[in-house]
Amino acid sequence: MVKKLNCLVSAGPTREWIDPVRFISNPSSGKMGYALAKEAMRRGYEVNLVSGPVNLKAIDGLFITQVETAEEMRHAMLEKFEQADLILMCAAVSDHRPVVRSKHKTKKTEFPQSIEMIANEDILAELGSKKEKFQTLVGFAAETENGEENAKKKLKKKNLDWIALNEISKKMIGFNSDFNEITLFSSHGKTIKLGFLNKEKLANRMFEVILE
Repeated sequence: MVKKLNCLVSAGPTREWIDPVRFISNPSSGKMGYALAKEAMRRGYEVNLVSGPVNLKAIDGLFITQVETAEEMRHAMLEKFEQADLILMCAAVSDHRPVVRSKHKTKKTEFPQSIEMIANEDILAELGSKKEKFQTLVGFAAETENGEENAKKKLKKKNLDWIALNEISKKMIGFNSDFNEITLFSSHGKTIKLGFLNKEKLANRMFEVILE
């Protein structure tokens, strides 16, 4: 019996709590990550999806680990990383979290004018440092300016095999949209523009390119 290949996908935002009713986050819907997980299943992979808080329907037959904070996502990704042949880090992880998380709701009159922040661990860089030869690691770069330059820097710095540039300043694409426009850059110098497509078709095209 041939062992199924394993695909690990992260999706959605993280939430970094200030107190029990307030958090810092971003508008990621998780749609791109869920589309990639669904495409991996269609192609016969055993799929693990690590998902931040999203409002999407569960995918039949897909094992989902629900997380909320960047720290929880890091632990879940590291736990499943070693067995993964293909890793797609699509989640929009918060770069920072508040130093202090209040156990009780902070009253409006007592809310601080500034909040001290601390950097979260860079999950993608950590995975890149642990990557084995049999593994393919794909990251995403959501950029508003100097997209190609920033994506290529991230590709090299984090030891990725591919990076998907998502220029979120453009209208009708990216966060919370059903459409996206992605350019793929490889560690071997390839540049492939996938064009403006809905996220399920983009997921299919990404697999075609990455597995070519």
